[in-house]
Amino acid sequence: MLSKKLIIAMMFILILVAGTAVAGGDVANGQALSVDCADCHGDDGLGDEEVPGIAGKDAQEHAKQLADFQSGAVESEMADYLEGVSEQDMLDLAAYYATLPAN
Repeated sequence: MLSKKLIIAMMFILILVAGTAVAGGDVANGQALSVDCADCHGDDGLGDEEVPGIAGKDAQEHAKQLADFQSGAVESEMADYLEGVSEQDMLDLAAYYATLPAN
């Protein structure tokens, strides 16, 4: 029979794993969604002289920035592009761009 401490430890680990899965983004879905982003940021996410690069950016920081653009907390023309984009889609996009190499 499992000891009470072992059962509690296993439950704690399962809660942590489940929380990480919910908090994270789906890279494959982010890649599919990135088609629209590539129009400005490029297929590689590196941007250009006028548009910032987003490749290799920390996923949590990027997702927060997208949410701030969408809500108007940070003024940007990005708000127009994020209209109707779900929170999960922003997490997915951020997760995808975090996997790309930054130059």
